[in-house]
Amino acid sequence: MNQQTGNMRVDGERLWSRLMQMAQIGPGIAGGNNRQALTDADREGRLLFKSWCEQEGLLPAVDAMGSMFARRAGTDPDALPILIGSHLDTQPTGGKFDGVLGVLAALEVVSTLNELGIRTRRPVEVVNWTNEEGSRFAPAMVAAGVYAGVYTLDWAYARTDAEGHTLGGELERIGFKGEEPVGQRKAHAYFELHIEQGPILEEVATDIGIVTHGQGLRWIEVTLTGREAHTGSTPMERRLNASLGAARLIERIETIARAHGPLAMGAVGQISFAPNSRNILPGKVVLTADLRHPELGPLVSMADAVKQAAREIAAELGIGVSIEEVGAFDPTPFDTGLLAVLREAASELGYSHRDMVSGAGHDACWVARTAPAAMIFCPCVDGLSHNEAEDILPAWASNGADVLLQAVLRTAEVVD
Repeated sequence: MNQQTGNMRVDGERLWSRLMQMAQIGPGIAGGNNRQALTDADREGRLLFKSWCEQEGLLPAVDAMGSMFARRAGTDPDALPILIGSHLDTQPTGGKFDGVLGVLAALEVVSTLNELGIRTRRPVEVVNWTNEEGSRFAPAMVAAGVYAGVYTLDWAYARTDAEGHTLGGELERIGFKGEEPVGQRKAHAYFELHIEQGPILEEVATDIGIVTHGQGLRWIEVTLTGREAHTGSTPMERRLNASLGAARLIERIETIARAHGPLAMGAVGQISFAPNSRNILPGKVVLTADLRHPELGPLVSMADAVKQAAREIAAELGIGVSIEEVGAFDPTPFDTGLLAVLREAASELGYSHRDMVSGAGHDACWVARTAPAAMIFCPCVDGLSHNEAEDILPAWASNGADVLLQAVLRTAEVVD
């Protein structure tokens, strides 16, 4: 890198302004966002993103999963592009930065290249992946999963939300079911900037996280089937209580995760009762165990232990049990060459940095199966995410975008 491009930084005020404008779409009830995948709010956010891309001379293409790709041409029409981005959809009670920062920082990189008249040999493409969160259509990162060949298109289209709407049908309804075959666009490299969603960077006063691995995940959905009965008149010893089974299993999941520590994570974040009445013992309880670990062996061991615990508890209580793995990806090591690029960029910009493992899943975990990939983290206040109170400082956003810009300059190959 020459001295001029090596010192190049983004326009932090423009990036922050776009973040705040996007946050006005799909407002939550407590200062955050509810812009779930393929809702009317998601459509509105996509259209705003599209308008900004067009202002920069980009025309986003849309693939059959609704993922948006906005290409800035390189001087070599045959060169594979540098892909940068994340997602615009949010949790039902999500924050203003999870995913959105990665998309709009990528757009800011292109804006900076345009503003300064920088040409690159390789094209640069900004991507917005569909349904990363998985809050409306499980599993998470489904569009990136189809892109990587993990899921089939038909299988993804058939995913349903709580109201029975299909992913494919909702893509069509909001006008973002594209014709481009999923996975047709290949990449030379992929970079994704994201908020940490954890407390480490802020606690140790470090500017940038260099994400060496994405930890693996297993979602184990357990259905416990008891017998509906009156809570006031059914003797305790004659109850087939599915809710008691759920309570015991939740505690076992906590024990299993702690036994695989210190890197293991495990919890139940979703549970439903049927018929969900105060004075009826539930006939069915469905819960999902979320298990995570950066190493495959312990992750598989945890999943097996949870399944075994569910069977044992059901047998002890005389209730029925069925078990389904509804989401899974193995631990993902990111590309060592790209990680070196990120470390060098952060150092030359004067930003403190440290290696770390991602506790959450990201689109990069699937894209890494198709091309070299790496991730950048910036801090978030109190490590809080998937919460409307999620917050970052403007400087944290621009610092991360600066590193992303430098990574693109180094890999897209600046033309003098």
